Amino acid sequence: METVPDTLGIIAGNRTLPLEFARLARAAGVRRLVVAAFENETDPALAKLVDDIVWLRVGQLAKMISVFTDRGVKECVMVGQIAPKNLFDFRPDLRAMALVFRLKEKNAHTIFGAIADELQKDGVTLINATPYLKPLMPADGFQLGPKLSAEQREDVAFGHRIAKEVSRLEIGQIVVVKKGTVLAVEGFEGTDKCLARGGELAGKSGGAVAVKVAREKHDLRFDIPCLGSRTLQTCAEAGINVLALEPGKTLLLEAETCAQLAKKHKISVVTV
Repeated sequence: METVPDTLGIIAGNRTLPLEFARLARAAGVRRLVVAAFENETDPALAKLVDDIVWLRVGQLAKMISVFTDRGVKECVMVGQIAPKNLFDFRPDLRAMALVFRLKEKNAHTIFGAIADELQKDGVTLINATPYLKPLMPADGFQLGPKLSAEQREDVAFGHRIAKEVSRLEIGQIVVVKKGTVLAVEGFEGTDKCLARGGELAGKSGGAVAVKVAREKHDLRFDIPCLGSRTLQTCAEAGINVLALEPGKTLLLEAETCAQLAKKHKISVVTV
């Protein structure tokens, strides 16, 4: 890792990643953590792990930037999901309205990229969080749960090929397949609902395989593929037997809990 900053800002989305990041940043030597948190998104438990936390609504762009500029923060990261639907439900301030108005394509990637540009205008650089998060990224050959059958290995290879193409088209990053048939492709609804839909279409016998990939030309400043215990629980409820992810590009959160769930529900979690 390059030089660790004394102070670091966090734009904190939902689930456990912001908490994991705060712990790892402290371990790496960051002394002061300043957080822009979002109502109904960010876990309030994050407040105990950081030095300063300001609560915002999604869409308060000017206020979010001032959280950092008012406190002398020069670098920040964006970690944790902000539900895609909230990008469209939000009540934008004038600065956010101007940003959205300028965009020809309005998806999470373009909106977050434009937010990075707005931060930069005010002297705050959005940096890649992955150097701090390497301990959470499974490497090649990683496996939890049962070994794959020959048929499952074929489905993983097939699903990986389809998922890379779907992600290239900027539709989604996860697909669910079974016996060489595509059952579900992630769209605007997000990972969990795609898994549930794919599992339902696999029928009562289950046996579906899910593959999650990183998009080509992935901007890891704000778009780190991420899985955790909630994903495994969704797979269990949906009857999905295999969850495959790309090594060194995907975060696996709550690893111990994931290992327990994989064993309990006989779900294979592998890198592809």
